[in-house]
Formats: sequence, structure tokens, C-alpha cells
Amino acid sequence: MADKLALPLLLPTPPLSKPFFSLDPHPLKPQPPPSLTPILNDILQPNSTTKPISPIIPKTPRRIGKHNDPNKGKPWSSHLSPQGQLIFKTLTHPTFNSSQIDNILPTLVEFHEKDSEFGSKLLSLDVLGLIQGLGYYKKVDLALLVFDWVKKYYKDSGMVLRGSVVAVVISMLGKDGRVSVASSLFRGLRKDGFVVDVYGYTSLISAYANNGRFREAVSVFKEMEEEGCQPTKITYNVILNVYGKMGMPWNKIESVFDGMKRSGVLPDSYTYNTLISCCKRGSLYEEANRIFEEMKMAGFMPDYVTYNTLLDVYAKSRRPNEAMDVLREMESNGFSPSVVTYNSLISCYAKDGLFDEAMELKGKMLEKGIKPDVFTYTTLFSGFEKAGKDESAMRVFDEMINSGCKPNICTFNALIKMHGNRGRFLEMMKVVEDIQKCGCVPDIVTWNTLLAVFGQNGMDGEVSSVFKEMKRAGFIPERDTFNTLISAYSRCGSLDQAMNVYKSMLEVKISPDLSTYNAVLAALARGGLWEQSEKILEEMKNTHCKPNECSYSSLLHAYANGKQIEKMRVLGEKIYSYEIEPHAVLLKTLVLVNSKTDLLEETERAFHKMKNRGFSHDINTLNAMVSIYGRRQMSMEANEIITFINESGFSPNLTTYNSLMYMYSRSSDFPKAEEMLRDILSKGIKPDVISYNTVIYGYCRNGKMKEASRVLSEMRKSGVIPDVITYNTFVASYAADELFKEAIEVIKYMIKQGCKPNASTYNSIVDWYCKFHHRDDAVLFINKLREVDPRVSKDEISRLSARVAQIA
Repeated sequence: MADKLALPLLLPTPPLSKPFFSLDPHPLKPQPPPSLTPILNDILQPNSTTKPISPIIPKTPRRIGKHNDPNKGKPWSSHLSPQGQLIFKTLTHPTFNSSQIDNILPTLVEFHEKDSEFGSKLLSLDVLGLIQGLGYYKKVDLALLVFDWVKKYYKDSGMVLRGSVVAVVISMLGKDGRVSVASSLFRGLRKDGFVVDVYGYTSLISAYANNGRFREAVSVFKEMEEEGCQPTKITYNVILNVYGKMGMPWNKIESVFDGMKRSGVLPDSYTYNTLISCCKRGSLYEEANRIFEEMKMAGFMPDYVTYNTLLDVYAKSRRPNEAMDVLREMESNGFSPSVVTYNSLISCYAKDGLFDEAMELKGKMLEKGIKPDVFTYTTLFSGFEKAGKDESAMRVFDEMINSGCKPNICTFNALIKMHGNRGRFLEMMKVVEDIQKCGCVPDIVTWNTLLAVFGQNGMDGEVSSVFKEMKRAGFIPERDTFNTLISAYSRCGSLDQAMNVYKSMLEVKISPDLSTYNAVLAALARGGLWEQSEKILEEMKNTHCKPNECSYSSLLHAYANGKQIEKMRVLGEKIYSYEIEPHAVLLKTLVLVNSKTDLLEETERAFHKMKNRGFSHDINTLNAMVSIYGRRQMSMEANEIITFINESGFSPNLTTYNSLMYMYSRSSDFPKAEEMLRDILSKGIKPDVISYNTVIYGYCRNGKMKEASRVLSEMRKSGVIPDVITYNTFVASYAADELFKEAIEVIKYMIKQGCKPNASTYNSIVDWYCKFHHRDDAVLFINKLREVDPRVSKDEISRLSARVAQIA
């Protein structure tokens, strides 16, 4: 939002709450400057397409993207003095050597020293014009050389290098990506006693902000306030934009806005647009609507930026009805929707799996002559991918390429996510290579996506390696990276490491936002830490960070993993009764957690509620139904879901097949579990340890130990490492057939393979000895257990002895 800021060339004297030290202890009596046309109206203009909105209430909407170059694309021209124009031509001549500057600039000083009254001021204007002109021709180093020469050699340099000049130089360096140089120049001027006014501060804040260094921008703003330098409207607009990009809590953003009004600085439509934009990250649609109404009450007419931003807030809040209301108001007020408008609406529907509506909107775009762009296609691709509709996702991708629309880094990031989520790491890394081949550059989202993919696959070593590479590549971790790391480590089962990341984030003074809290809640939920989850929700409310559907979703998972079935039911009733809005995400979560806790009636209720509310199912909710039906041997119902998956264009994933294999392995048709294993291998899906364990269980359960051993051998050859459950299945099956010698050999083998037996391993042996009335053999087994497992603990031996005594 606050990406286009304009300062006039002839800056008014900024208000100061306390005096600055001036290089000149006896400043000249202020005289009216000569009437000059501004050379450049936009010395703080960052790289963006959004133009600033006039602080005067507009009679007609200002056209977006209107050319702001005072020279209208023609060669540089300004109201330089005759000597200044001569010097500028010399400086920009192809044969000019920077070593000649010591011979050229003194002539400009001599020219203006003839005017004893206005000499320094006129020289200041020429220096400003020279620096801006050189900046216009991308000669930043030469412009900086002019500035340094005047500072070093002109006796009254404090009078010449006034606020406008300093602001231009800092802004120029910021646009050139040389923020550290700009900061050093700024600090050096202050140290040398130069007056640095509000425009110099604002330029440095903007330079930091436009280069993504938001924390440093905030630090300069606070320093400015501490020095008693009163911010201008532009300063406030910049810092509000920074707060929005940092995801600051809404109460802190409001505090800045209230401070702006208390200081007598009236907000303009640009300010209101920025505030509405600040609501996007936290999905603060109620706050956005309130600002929108306040804006109209203040007499400002909403424009394209206003409507598109408000619509985007509703889209990110997943409120399609309100978004469509904004579209209708926008059109009724004479604003035709643009590709940006449609992209926000398409995103809104795609995120909730309403793909028919999303594709219908794309059709309307084409009917209106609006060509879908890379964001349109990437949004649809990402939506289909998340829902598990890989074929539809790739059709969108192919349509995008065939239409001549070139993928951008967002598209590549979505492809990385798709392949990573499916465990196709070779394809994922090929996409990473393709990024550079296509002339794109990996961004912070690329790195965050890689962190997330490896995290959700439990590859904590890769998470740490990617994070190190990211820092080596020069990326400074910001809030999103910390949020991703919290989520990644928690998915790897490293809750302590996830919490350490959270602490590190706080230590570097990054305030948690909604995404942070949701990442922490998700981490706690995986451990079933429901009490801590409830405390986090209270903390969110106390810090004015409103919990959303993802927050309550994590709480439901925490209750489920913590076996708090009654609390889960109570929260579910609040959702069904609209005390908490029954959002699609929450109804999906109810399907998942009820299935996980084997509550069939509650699972079906949530599943049907989704349909009644018009929400589309995704592969996860469908898998949950297959899972619960499979566990209960409800094969007819499970197959109905499978038919729906295939007919609806979903791509069955490994979870789908594992659930079906589980169902078959527990049935009389157990060989079909291996048939399904062969099927997924033929489709290029890599089975995991659960897949093989399920097939092995089916054979072991039916006494087919030869077949089970064959599958175990294949499992090892495929690179999937057997776990304790794999071996325990063999141990229990041999023991159940009174083949205790073979069972003990399996235990020795698993230990040799580096797999530590657990309580269930030994329970199988002693329990079956006792069931076959071989109590003495059970006792003998326990007494000689150290011969089998030298590392077995005394506590484990005591536990087993007590177990035998209790059974006897």
C-alpha cells in the first residue's frame, strides 16, 4: 500500500518539538525563495504500480498507474541555473571522468557566491537538481560524489545540504538497494552536526521498508519520535504500511493511527487504504469494514485501490459473500473489476474448495475481455493441489503455458509444494533447478516452502540444512520463516525445538502474529497439550489477536490427541450452533478428529454438515471417511467414498491406499492388501512403513509367515526401514503359534538391525507362554532375557516378572 510516496522539491520547514543542533549557529533570516517549478515530485517513490492518493478529497477518481515522470519520458530537464545546466551536461557526457569533479564543482560555487544574500540557497537548489538529474540517469555513484564534495569542501555545507538534498540522496540509495550506505550517510551527517529533518528520517524509513528491512524501519521511526521530530502524513503512511507487512497486532497499528490523529495530522485516503491493507494478514474483515466506513464518513471516495484491497481482505478471510458484495458496490460506483479484482475472488473460492465457482469467475473474466494472468493460474493451481486434485492442477498449469503466460516464482513455489507434499523429492528439486533456468530467483517463500515440505515429511535434518543454506544465501529470517520452522520442527516430532524457535523469535524482537500463534497451537496440538493450547487462545484474546478458524481447528486436534473427547464434543456443538462460525476449515477438522478418535456417528454428522453448508470436501476429509469405514470393516461405505473420489477428479494419495489396505488386511480378503500395494507401486507412489506393515500384518494374522517374510525382504530392498511395529507383528504371530524359538530369533534380529524392542515385544512372548500354560518357560525367558537383549533394563525385567505373576 504505502509504496508510492511523493514529496515536493521545495519542502516546507518541518515542525520540531525540540531544537536540533545546527552546523550554523547564526542561521540566515528566512527569505522567500524564488518561484521554481519542482524538478521531481516523487523523491520517495519505491518500486510499485500503486500511486499515492491526493490528501485533498478528490472530485473524480485518480487514474491508477498515471505517468508521474515530470519529463514525460523526455531527456532530463530542470530549472538549474545556467552554470548548473552546463555542469550537468559535463557530468553526464560519456567522456567525463569522476576525477575531474574537483575542477568542475568549484565553478558552481563561485557562480553562486556572487549573490551574497541567496547564494547558499541557490547553490542548494542547483546541488539538488544535479543529484536528482544524475539519479534520473542512474548515475548514483556520481550523485553521491557530488554530495560528498559539497559536504567536504563547501564552508557552509550545512546550509546547502538541507533536508531536501539529504532526503533525495537517501531515497536514491534506497532505490538502488544500498540501504546500508544510506544508513551510514544518515548517521554520519547526524554525527557531524548536520540538521536531519523529518524528510531525511522518512526517506531512510522508506528505504528500509522498500528493501524489506522492516524492523530497521520501525527502529528509525522510534528514534525519530524520541528525538522529538514530528512525523508527517507521509511518515505515518509509510510506517503503517510497514506495520501491516510485519503483521503487527491490530492494536499496535491502531495505536499509530490514533497517535497520527492526536498529533493533528489528518489521514488521507491513502492512509485509509493502507489501514485496510493491514487487515489482510490477520483476516480482520470486521476491522477493515469499520475503516472503510470511517473513510467514507471522513469524505473520501473509495477508489480502485480501496475496493480491491477490501475485497482482498474478505477473500483472505474466506468470506465470499461479502467479497461479492464489494464487487457489486464497486461496479455500481462506476469501477470496472480488473484482473486483480477477479484474482482475489478466485482465491476466495479456491481456498474453500469451491472450484466450480472459481472456474466460473475465470470464465467471466474472459467474457469481459480480461485475460487471466500468472496469479490467476497459480491461484487455481494451488487450490486444486491443496484439495488433492493433481490432474486438475496440472490441466491449469498446461493451460497457463499454452496461453503464453510465463510462470513466475509463485508458480514455481506452488509446484515445489505439490511435489514435496506427494513425497516426489526428485521432481521437487528439479523444479528448484528450473527456477534459475527460467530467469527467476528463489525468494523467501521458496525457502519457506522447502522448510515446510521437509518438516511435514518428518525430515528434521533436511529442515536444519535448508535453514542454514537459506541464511548462507543472504536471506534474513523474518516472521514467516520462524512460523514455518515452528511448524516444520513440530511435524518432525521435535516440540522442544519448535518452542526454541518461538523463543528465538521473541528474543530478536519479532512480535507473534496470528500465523505464529496458529503455528504454536498446531505444535501443541500434535502433542495433545490441550491445557497449554487453551492458555495460548486466552493470550491471543488478551493481545487483541483474534483467533480464527485455524486456531479453533488446532484446539480440536489438541483435544483429540489429548483424549479429551467431551471437550471436543462441547467445542463441536459451539460450531454447529453458530456460537463459533461453522467455517469450512472447522467442519473439515471435525470430520478428521472424530474419525481419528473412532466416533463414527460424529464423523458422519460433520461430513454431512459440510455438504449441507455447501462446502466441498477435499482429499483429507474423504480419506478420514475411508479410514473410519475401513477400521470398522464397512467395506461397502468405504468403496462408495472411493468411487466418489475417482468420479470427482481427486487424486487418491498414500493415505487413501493405506486405509484401504488396512481394511483388507483385517478381512478374509487379506491378499488384496498386497494387490493394492502393487497398484500404488505401478502408479509411482512410494509406499511407506505403514503400507508394508499393513500387508505384513494381514499375512501374519492368517499364518502366512512365508509371504510376510517375502514382503519384509521387499520392504528392506525398497529402502523403507522396518520399525518396531514391523518386528512386533512377526514376534506376536510366531508366539501365537507356539513358535517361541522363531519369535526370539526375530527379537535378536531386530536388535542386530538397530531396532530397540519395546514393552509390546516382550509382552507377546510372556503372554503367549502363559496362555499356553508354559509359566515356567515364561520365567526362564525373563531370567535369560539379557542373553537376548544385553541392554534390557532391570526395571523392564521386574515389570515382566510382575506381569507373569499377575497372569498366574
